[in-house]
Amino acid sequence: MWWGVAAALLANLLYSAGFVLEKRALAALPEVSVRQPARLLRLVLGSPLWIGGSLSLASGFGAQLVVYRTLPIAAAQGIFVSGLVILVLLSSVLLGEETSGRERYALGAILLALLMVVLSLKEGSDTVSHSAPAPLILLVCVPSLALGVWLYGSAERRARHRHRMPTTGVEYGVAVGLLYGVSSLAIKGVSSHLTASGFGGAVLALLRSPYPYLLLFTGVFGLIMSQAALQRCRASLIVPVCTTVTCLFTAVLGTLAFGEALPEDPLRLALRIGGTALAVSVLLAMPKHDPPAKPQPPQPKRELISDESGRPAAEDTGVPAGQGAAASPREGDGEH
Repeated sequence: MWWGVAAALLANLLYSAGFVLEKRALAALPEVSVRQPARLLRLVLGSPLWIGGSLSLASGFGAQLVVYRTLPIAAAQGIFVSGLVILVLLSSVLLGEETSGRERYALGAILLALLMVVLSLKEGSDTVSHSAPAPLILLVCVPSLALGVWLYGSAERRARHRHRMPTTGVEYGVAVGLLYGVSSLAIKGVSSHLTASGFGGAVLALLRSPYPYLLLFTGVFGLIMSQAALQRCRASLIVPVCTTVTCLFTAVLGTLAFGEALPEDPLRLALRIGGTALAVSVLLAMPKHDPPAKPQPPQPKRELISDESGRPAAEDTGVPAGQGAAASPREGDGEH
């Protein structure tokens, strides 16, 4: 169990570092769009910083496989949510992003929800399931993927309106979070097939399951959608929203799909359900628009310096007359 906790904390660090590195790389790239996926991939693959971020995310994927082999889904998601604190710290140090007071309260409430979920766990009483019916997985995942893609497209259409308020990216975070939630269930399924005897048998069993194909879909669409969203919105807000949706989706639907029983003790059951409800309410209460930019103070007018005849000769710009591209022609120039 403690190996799973350590792997979850390591995954938190790797995922947070990966998102921040990708965000920093995207800030230096031209604007990317989901409507031009080939151009998007060409731009990001040409950035060494972005490649470093993607390798960090891939390492987090490997750590997540260990987590799902040793911890129940609900416990794993409770630890994953704590990675939001690491993300906010990295975003502040490396990206210079500032969170509002309302958003800091929201992060505090998410940590309280995490504590409630963790307190609902009891070693030895929570079982780790390693199988789920494929039809049930598809019934859960396919509509969720469709909803995520539709929601992202709806946010894109609203973003193209000229007089819209600047969005914080909550809609983008929810859409990408749904895709990553499906990906998390697929990772759980892949980890369950690693227990099969023999490498060949495990590979054949995995290929006959829906998990590698769900991972392929969420990997491609999640990559394209998340990069465009990260470039437009603050990582310190969009990633927490995405992480919250992913964790809740996986904890609730994953627990049901994989048949991991909820606590029988009334207090532990109340803590787990209450923590989930608190995280959902925080997500719904997050601001959906950034405050308007503060107006810049007016620049002081530059005074004109008069020559000996009293006529205005030039602006006092600190540049000697006749130098620079904006210098005025002198009297007599051009006359022969």
